[in-house]
Amino acid sequence: MGFDINRFFTDFAYFSPSINNLPNLDILNPNYNIPRPEFDSLNFAGTTKTQSYGVYLQNQIAFSDNLKLMLGGRYDWLSNEDEPTGSEQTEQNDGAFSPRIGLVYQPSKTVSLYASYSRSFRQSTGFNPDRRAFEPSRGTQYEVGVKTDFLDGKLSTTLAAYQLTKTNVLTPDPDPERALRGFSIQTGEQQSRGIELDIAGEILPGLKVIGSYTYTDAKVTEDNVIPVGNRLNGVPENQVSLWTTYEIQEGDLKGFGGGLGLFYVGERQGNLDNSFTLQDYLRTDAALYYKKNGFKAAINVRNLFDTDYVDLSYDRVIIQRANPFTITGSISWEF
Repeated sequence: MGFDINRFFTDFAYFSPSINNLPNLDILNPNYNIPRPEFDSLNFAGTTKTQSYGVYLQNQIAFSDNLKLMLGGRYDWLSNEDEPTGSEQTEQNDGAFSPRIGLVYQPSKTVSLYASYSRSFRQSTGFNPDRRAFEPSRGTQYEVGVKTDFLDGKLSTTLAAYQLTKTNVLTPDPDPERALRGFSIQTGEQQSRGIELDIAGEILPGLKVIGSYTYTDAKVTEDNVIPVGNRLNGVPENQVSLWTTYEIQEGDLKGFGGGLGLFYVGERQGNLDNSFTLQDYLRTDAALYYKKNGFKAAINVRNLFDTDYVDLSYDRVIIQRANPFTITGSISWEF
């Protein structure tokens, strides 16, 4: 059981440049050497304060060695105060209960069958043109799966199927100018259905592998603006990853290791209108590390071949390119 508190304070001010002062921009070959644009008058500004309180309780019950039940629940209270400059303060208060249920059955020591149901709750805050408070968003998830162990427990596989339904989802305003100013709308209902296969384990001494494949059918299921059946933006149908590491097990170089990973993301829709597509990409990551007696030093390389791809998009007004070739070094000591 537990209790948590979160508080966030934000001071904001939004300006917008005159469209006539902005030259065309090639997203694949941008030229930032342009004069600073002149901004129009202040659109709006103000202060936002958000507070949340949550209490939760979870219990796992073992009816037998091969049958277990997990029951849990959480209640959240959320408050959001929005005080725009020159306008009256508005306050939004919401609360909801979110249950969680899971069941695991093991017909043998190497096979586990499971099923779960859960709900989530989140206050929807943001900006819309008429300053109305958004309805809270809710999520409902069903999942079933099977986990099996091979090679005396050295290799395990998990196959899962799930359905996740979200209601009152916030998306950028369909008007490009309002979206650029940070306005949002609630689109109604969205649903994701998928299958995920994971394989992980140590296939040889020191050689570990983690692989996964995910198929996702994510679409709009209820909306007053977006056509029902449109795919959700930024969600690929197919996603594959493979990460391998090898660590020397003996000798003077014991504890020295390296890793190589491949991450493939299929085509994605760039917006809920499905009017443009983000290309698929293959990213390669790598790592070198050394660890001994709680000490660990590592060098991680992300995007080894400096692949240029789009990471995410918020309609046509905001398209974010991924980070280029990046090296991160770290040193840690556990005691």
